[in-house]
Formats: sequence, structure tokens, C-alpha cells
Amino acid sequence: MQFARLQEQVAWAWERVPFYRERFAAVGLEPGDIKTREDVRHIPFTEKSALREHYPYGLFAVPLSQIVRLHASSGTTGKPIVVGYTKEDIEEWRYCIMSMMQMAGVVPGDRVQMAFGYGMFTGGFGLHYGAEGLGCTMIPAGAGNTERHIMMIEDYGTTALIATPSYALHICEVGERIGYDWEKSSLRVGLFGGEPCPPKLKAEIESRMHIICTDNYGLTEVMGPGVSGECLSSRNHQHIVEDHFYWEVIDPDTLEVLPEDSECEGELVLTPLAKKGIPILRYRTRDLTSVTCAPCACGRTTARMEKVRHRTDDMLIIRGTNVYPSQVEDVLSTIPGASPHYRLVVDNETGLDRLTLMLEVQPQVFTDSFAEMEGFRRLVADKLRGVLQLGVEVRLVEPGSSERFMGKAKRVEDRRG
Repeated sequence: MQFARLQEQVAWAWERVPFYRERFAAVGLEPGDIKTREDVRHIPFTEKSALREHYPYGLFAVPLSQIVRLHASSGTTGKPIVVGYTKEDIEEWRYCIMSMMQMAGVVPGDRVQMAFGYGMFTGGFGLHYGAEGLGCTMIPAGAGNTERHIMMIEDYGTTALIATPSYALHICEVGERIGYDWEKSSLRVGLFGGEPCPPKLKAEIESRMHIICTDNYGLTEVMGPGVSGECLSSRNHQHIVEDHFYWEVIDPDTLEVLPEDSECEGELVLTPLAKKGIPILRYRTRDLTSVTCAPCACGRTTARMEKVRHRTDDMLIIRGTNVYPSQVEDVLSTIPGASPHYRLVVDNETGLDRLTLMLEVQPQVFTDSFAEMEGFRRLVADKLRGVLQLGVEVRLVEPGSSERFMGKAKRVEDRRG
């Protein structure tokens, strides 16, 4: 069924979008040539630059009169990515969100509180309508006004919270500060997206808010949230909604497709299988992951992708050494007293690249003793050097002083121009 839908999608894109007809002609390919799964690798990749170059409607496959909704990326690095949805696309998207929510343990009748914004970002409306489709009561609180969120959780009996993990922790901290007892709260499930959720951050939220935290994955270019989601049995992987997405994992250097059963890390490539408004073929996500087809303890038979911790384009090159923020997070997760709130600053003011970690410490290790704080700072620096093979300047900041984010947390500041 998946491959039949893929063939239909290839034909749809070729017939309706001049960009794809030109790309196919350039390599001597026609839709009828895609007869086996091996033939798929002959289809040219689609990259984010194509959506920017054809801004806003150049890749649409239907007239605007058939588009019922537009969404867009933030556009912080130029023109935003604009995507359109037909009525049928919206229904497909709703189905994917319902699948993802059910995997996370959400059931009809749950009261779901939204802490995403309701703008052009796909997360807010996508998850809102998926929850309603599942039969949940939706509480459209939106982003910001943290104490109001806590009041709603208490007064409305909220059972599931949709947020970025960093904002969920902020809600937790504010609640603790005003004396809210999370252990007695009605809240039981956290649905997190918009940014990676490191294991230590997840464990901290679960222990302090007394809820189960689950991650989900998606991106604007192929639909939005709902591409994959975490079940309650496999906490390090997310089930891909395979009847709606054809997935591949490629070597980001050679662009060769990795064998399906290899479970090797590579770049995830996605083709949505039923998008009529703006079909996308073999989209390079830049997200690095591995995929397993082994059976899951939950009983679901769909492939599972390892949670995305880093991207090919978030890699920092510091004096010839490759550094991913996820490596720093992994090191910090092993150090008692290191909080999940940090910022990486890169500069070359001295003529050489320099990496500085601004790390917030937890209250139990914060002290007026210079010797104790210096010992902790050196411990962090030594552990980072051992893993990164690179000297990192570590600066400690007091509890609660790091910026908290309602949306995606900004972890890296590159000042090298």
C-alpha cells in the first residue's frame, strides 16, 4: 500500500508541478520508471532551498482556490517556507496527529492544554485539530502567561499538556515557586515537540511534574507534527506513520541510501504519500537518526526512528573539530548538579575559535565557596574535553538566571559572523 501511494504521489507531483517535471527531465526520468523500491533512489532529492526559491506558491500543485490553509516556518534566515493544505490534506494530517497522540497514551475524553502559539507555526493548529479528532476536550491556552497555564491545569483538570520541553520545565518551576503541588495535579501526559528533549531534561520533568513525557517529530516542509511519535514501550524511538510517509536514511556525505536493516545513523529523507496541495519528493530533512524495523514491545509493526538529537546543519566546527550540541547535553546528563539550562557561545575574538559553555547549576550545588564552585567548573570542563577532544571554557551561572523560552530554546550563539 505504501509503495502504491508513493507511485501515485510521484505522478501527481510530475503532472502538477513544473519544478518536478524539470528535475525529472534533467535525469531522464518519468513517473512510469518508478517500478520498484530500488527505483526510488533515482528521484532527485528536494532541499529547503527549493521551497525558498519558489516562494510563496511556486511548488503548489493545485489552484489557491483549493487551498484551505497556509502555514509557514519562522523565516529567521531569509524568506519563510510556505506550505498549503487542501481539505483532504488537513484530514490526512489530523489522522497522523491522532495516531501519534494515541501512541503517547492520550485517549478520548482527555483534556488537552495547548502551550504552543497559534500563528503560522504548524504545531499549534496541527495538534489542536488532531486532539479534537481523537475526541479530546481542547483547551487553546496558547503560548505565554505561565501562571495562567497553571491556574487552568488546576481549575480545568487538564490531563495532557502540549509544549516544548524547555517551556514545560519552566511551567514546572513557576508552579513550584508559587507553591503548586504537582504530585496532586490532574496532569498525567506531556506531549513535547518543537525542539529535542535530552534524556536528563525529560527525566527531570517527569520526576518534578509527576507525568509521563513523550516526544513527537515532524517538520513544516512535509506536513508538520505527526510524522512520528513515541509509544509507552519504546522510550528511545518514535514510530513512523508509515502509511503516510515513505522514509529513507542516507549517508549525508555520499547521498547513498543505507540498507533498511542496517540501523546505521544517517540523514532522514521523507516523502509524504498523500499531500495534494504541495507534494514533496525525497525531502532531505538534515536530521540525523537511525531506523529499526524490529518489532516493538507495544505491538505496533511500523518502523521506529531513533529520536533526533542533532542535524547535519547544527554541527559546529571549532578549530577543525566537529561538535554537536547533543554531545554537550550527553556530558551534562552524567554530572550531578548540572541543570539542563545552558548556552553555547562561539567566537574568535582572540584570532582562534573559542567555545564557551554558560551553564546554570542546580540549587543543591550552588554555594558561596569559590573553591567548591571552581572544582565543579573544572569537573565539567574536564569531562567535556574528554568527549569533545576540545578545550571548552565553562562559566557557571546561578540557579534560575538562564533565559527561559516559550518556544524553541536557543542553545547556540555563533558570533563568528
